[in-house]
Amino acid sequence: MRNLYILGLAVLLLLSGCAPKFEQETEVVQDSDKKAEKAIIPRYNISDSYYKAVIPYKTGKARGIVSAYINNRLDIDEFETGLMRIAQDEFPSDKYFFQEGQYLEKDTIQDWLKRKRSPAQQQAYEKAKKAKNGLPNEGLNPVFDTSEEDPGYEAAMKKSPIYVAAITEQNYLIKNNEDKLEVGGIVIGIGMNSHHYYNLPAKMGGYPRDVEIPNAEIESEGKKAAEEIINRIRTDKEYESIRDVPIIVALFRQEAVSSVAPGNFFTKAKVDANSSKIGKWETIKEKYYFFPSNEAKSDYREDSLMVQNFSDAIADFFPNFTAVVGKGFYKNDELQELTLTIPMQFYGKAEVIGFTQYVTGLIMEHFDNYISLQVYIESQSGAESVIVRDAGKTEPIVHVYN
Repeated sequence: MRNLYILGLAVLLLLSGCAPKFEQETEVVQDSDKKAEKAIIPRYNISDSYYKAVIPYKTGKARGIVSAYINNRLDIDEFETGLMRIAQDEFPSDKYFFQEGQYLEKDTIQDWLKRKRSPAQQQAYEKAKKAKNGLPNEGLNPVFDTSEEDPGYEAAMKKSPIYVAAITEQNYLIKNNEDKLEVGGIVIGIGMNSHHYYNLPAKMGGYPRDVEIPNAEIESEGKKAAEEIINRIRTDKEYESIRDVPIIVALFRQEAVSSVAPGNFFTKAKVDANSSKIGKWETIKEKYYFFPSNEAKSDYREDSLMVQNFSDAIADFFPNFTAVVGKGFYKNDELQELTLTIPMQFYGKAEVIGFTQYVTGLIMEHFDNYISLQVYIESQSGAESVIVRDAGKTEPIVHVYN
């Protein structure tokens, strides 16, 4: 999704020959806890799929947490943009405006992502910190206090994974009757580990271990964490100003470090204004598949064959071609978006142009227009051309880089 955002902007720049024009800007006053702040809402929007961001852009209070705690780049991008997609159901982009989270502090989230300390660990911690009145013990991950001298250390580590990997907050603003912006909704994303990585002491072998966490366990622990997070937001005085704001909470299953496809959100629930009770959890049927792969071939044989036939058609006429690789986004078991990368060896610009023209024709023949499609043609020198066709469109947009 982020690549599509950048691509969409690049195409607009190409077509207009200059920076995007803002037809008019609306000035509003944004309410905050301490003072009123002037803000600007651009009237221009790249797409209905995206939210307009309030200007000046305010970075989140917990900026950097996701990139520090999520395993790979693919999951980092999907964790952020997938949460925006979920927000659309409750806070539509034609009425709400996006702002990064302004309530959960970075230190707070870091404390929540730790393991909960046992009574003995808490006592030692407070002693080390010379705390007179005690210190919070708010870790959302399970206690682990088994000594390395204990022969059951490895078994205990296997049974005590770090479940909660990351927490992110997004704010959705709305205009009130006084033409002021106020927080109309909050979305909390909870990233869950699907693999537990750990190292044993050198005397036990030392090398990295990888234990896969069952999906049922991920879901159960994620829901427990969600209940605790919502309870804290609704009861702590620090968040008193947003008690009357509805919250959507969603659970994300991040993939293994080595995965070539990102993880996915798998369930969500709503918390009404002035309530700390999480409503009914709803299943989210979203998943990414890598092409070619045995998993894609097994679960979506026709789509896998469609990509393979496209790849074979290129190979019939271009001897320098190797293979098409791609990523498909499925929602409710239907292919919504397909991103393909075609690596090639070129010996001149004319060859690039000819190849791009041929591939554009193949796209029209092999892929129905209900699929949002992006095709990137690359060489050792970098990006050579790009072909984009939005869902529902009959003609693609093509650009060959100079």
